Amino acid sequence: MGLLKEVLLLPAAPVRGTAWVLRQVVAEAERQYYDPAVVQRELTQLVAAFEAGDMDESEFDRREDELLARLENRLRPR
Repeated sequence: MGLLKEVLLLPAAPVRGTAWVLRQVVAEAERQYYDPAVVQRELTQLVAAFEAGDMDESEFDRREDELLARLENRLRPR
């Protein structure tokens, strides 16, 4: 039965392959997005930009909250 199923699903192979690739890309993007080292680096850059006067306090607070939320989401069990 498994062979018959594979033969019948053969025309859908490109779609299934594309879906697999997309899942892998999304998983890697999420891994990089929530990576604590990346978030820490972005926080460091954010502080440097604030101290250089490139943004006001409200913008700094908003972006800092976003970065901390990313870090918190990474640490939260799924």
